[in-house]
Amino acid sequence: MMTRDDRLHVVLGASGGLGSAVVWQLVRQGKRIRAVSRSADRFDLGHRIEVVRGDITAPTQMRKICQGASVIYHCANAPYPEWTTALPPMMDGVILGAETSGAKVVYGDNLYMYGRVSGLITPDLPDRATGKKGLVRSKIAAQLMAAHRSGRIQATIGRASDFFGPGVLNSMMGEVVFQALVEGKTLNLIGKLDVPHTYTFIEDFAKGLVTLGEREEALGEIWHIPSAETLTTRQFLDLIFAEARYTPKLRIASPLMLNFLGLFNPILREIKEISYEFEQPFIVDCQKYERVFGSDPTPHREAIRRTISWFYDRHTKDIIY
Repeated sequence: MMTRDDRLHVVLGASGGLGSAVVWQLVRQGKRIRAVSRSADRFDLGHRIEVVRGDITAPTQMRKICQGASVIYHCANAPYPEWTTALPPMMDGVILGAETSGAKVVYGDNLYMYGRVSGLITPDLPDRATGKKGLVRSKIAAQLMAAHRSGRIQATIGRASDFFGPGVLNSMMGEVVFQALVEGKTLNLIGKLDVPHTYTFIEDFAKGLVTLGEREEALGEIWHIPSAETLTTRQFLDLIFAEARYTPKLRIASPLMLNFLGLFNPILREIKEISYEFEQPFIVDCQKYERVFGSDPTPHREAIRRTISWFYDRHTKDIIY
């Protein structure tokens, strides 16, 4: 039975892929929610959802946005080319909002800060990124954890591998694969298809973040949110094609071709920095999370089915309108 929870859960970046998945997870659990984004007009989920337009880099707005909050989910992001300038002010705003409200912060992060890793990717690895995106991710995560250690706020970080799922556009398994698939276009891929690579269903990531927000033992720690079993990229694609019931043309982009395709596709242009992830085994270790919180990720086939359905619906609406 769903129980009523009158604590306020603030979701920043609520109209993005991860933010909207967190909102839906909180709705399923009967939570009271304040959904915040710069264009927060996508929610019609009942009277326990408060939709707020806001800029999380504006101190005055953040004090108001976070007023009365118990948990703040930081799921806000910026376009790839703007990360170095946009992400640090966002984290400043999140820390300010938590400090003034007394809410704990759950930050949804990726794995760029680790850089090139040989072996399993564990949450205790040092940050060794050399590219600008990995460096800025390392900087803002360290800023959040420093604020926690100093006693200014309480915070935890949940990290996951390359995302896919409803609402996920800016990833290799977003527009590059699923959108191209439903449009009948050639899939422009990078790296080696026959090495293992962990892919994370966005709804599993959201569920893991909400768990971190509920559990006190999560605070002050970095956690890798569990995904379904790690397959090779080719095996993962085969599951997608089986669900779609057709196999599109594939093209593996060389570095030169990637430069060319990047002129027309901003995701491919920006993904060059982390192309190493697709050239060698990229296997995320989630044992720390599993030991404390357990694990029940969505099977790949079910996650892929829901993802394809979402992209087909989106494509159909684009054609109609």
